[in-house]
Amino acid sequence: MGQPQQPDEEQAGAQAGAAAARPPLGVGMVGYAFMGAAHSQGWRTAGRVFDLPLRPVLAAVCGRDAGSVRAAADRLGWAAAETDWRALIARDDVDLVDVCTPGDSHAEIAIAALAAGKHVLCEKPLANTVEEAEAMTEAAEAAAVRGQVAMVGFNYRRLPAASLARNMVAEGRLGALRHVRVTYLQDWLVDREFPLTWRLRKETAGSGALGDLGAHIVDLAQYLAGEPVVGVSALTETFVRERPVLTGASSGLSALGGGGLGAVTVDDAALFTGRFASGALASFEATRFATGRKNSLRIELNGEKGSLAFDLERLNELHYHDGTEPGTHAGFRRILVTEPDHPYLEAWWPPGHGLGYEHTFVHQARDLVHAIAQGGQPLPSFADGLQVQRVLAAVEESAEKNSVFTPTAS
Repeated sequence: MGQPQQPDEEQAGAQAGAAAARPPLGVGMVGYAFMGAAHSQGWRTAGRVFDLPLRPVLAAVCGRDAGSVRAAADRLGWAAAETDWRALIARDDVDLVDVCTPGDSHAEIAIAALAAGKHVLCEKPLANTVEEAEAMTEAAEAAAVRGQVAMVGFNYRRLPAASLARNMVAEGRLGALRHVRVTYLQDWLVDREFPLTWRLRKETAGSGALGDLGAHIVDLAQYLAGEPVVGVSALTETFVRERPVLTGASSGLSALGGGGLGAVTVDDAALFTGRFASGALASFEATRFATGRKNSLRIELNGEKGSLAFDLERLNELHYHDGTEPGTHAGFRRILVTEPDHPYLEAWWPPGHGLGYEHTFVHQARDLVHAIAQGGQPLPSFADGLQVQRVLAAVEESAEKNSVFTPTAS
């Protein structure tokens, strides 16, 4: 005879039953490497942590190699595997298509999925060119009329500290914005023997550190400031112009090379200043050549009444200076962003028990599911992704013209 259920077990069982009864949201994902694994974590976890109106179901994942994609499906929790993204879009059990491929295929897959009546989540940057991003935005706006949603995956917006910072700026805690300075520093390309992966080829990646890292910090700066960058003055550089040709599959930020050299056709680093619509000034630095820096993203906003500072390596903290306090005891103070009334924290751990990088993808899935269920359009939208793409294009144009100030197209 079994032991009687304890009250917490009964409650857990009831919650599991209620979750299973919710309408399913079939998710199909194209791509299964670094970002595919991160997105899978988000889809697997969101409905187990948050009280969602729909139940995400990992219906199918797609990749070109049958054996590898089947292994990825088993490892990441997907029910089925496909080798043709068109077949994945056509599946009746797929309601949403999650695009985690290199940038050269974003537009074709996303536009086809929207045309087929699917919702779409697309990794950043939205596309490789402004023209592709414009076409994707147009398709998303047409699909919105039919009740579909489209969102671009700028996951750092989903950090609780970043969301709190946005709320504080919107509340007027900083007053009129004066300066934004942001850097995103990595070092995984310092070794000149690192092979020529797709991220180092313009035809697949669109750009180098600019699109890979710069897209993140442009979006984060515009999100926190609540206004667009309207012009830039830029420098870019490629420090290692030839690398060993790839001799096998790459995984995340690691790969093996050999068999001759090939040309690197993207930037290794981008450095640019910018101006926001309000007249506030900004500086940006994105590089994969900052020796010793693994994933260092820092942003500071200075306003007439206060300042905010955030460091991704201490992602549960936000530093705030209230410039209206008397100077005798004023200064930056640390806000530990782990309270249940902080953004996203109501469903996680007790105060002081911090979150990590992977939680941003859980929050991304949560927000997208709510938008689909409520019939609203989620943020960041494809239009937001297009705005970032226009800033990146202006950076490239300015760098080609010896740093001439270049307005962002509208």
